[in-house]
Amino acid sequence: VQLQASGGGLVQAGGSLRLSCAASGLTVGSYVMAWFRQAPGKEREFVAAIRWSTYYANSVRGRFTISRDSAKNIVFLQMNNLKPEDTAVYYCAAGPKFGTTVVSDYDYWGQGTLVTVSS
Repeated sequence: VQLQASGGGLVQAGGSLRLSCAASGLTVGSYVMAWFRQAPGKEREFVAAIRWSTYYANSVRGRFTISRDSAKNIVFLQMNNLKPEDTAVYYCAAGPKFGTTVVSDYDYWGQGTLVTVSS
């Protein structure tokens, strides 16, 4: 299984980015696909997940949207109205347990893509 995250970069506060997670070795529709992030000096935290429906961390709800393209086997994270506190390395992950936000419940991880939001 490989999860390849991309789309990170430098953006000003209020701007937008779209992250992509290309999966191989698994079908994105058959797993809970999630995004986590880790800021410098902080623990990895849940951002959003999708399988039969979607769920979000309170800090991003209304600004971020997770979606998937099953035909291309890709998961996206559309991030709007970005804030400096969104600065982090963003990771995609896959696991079997819908509704969980716990890092250890996810079996597969991508390598991460850096998002930097300037004020």
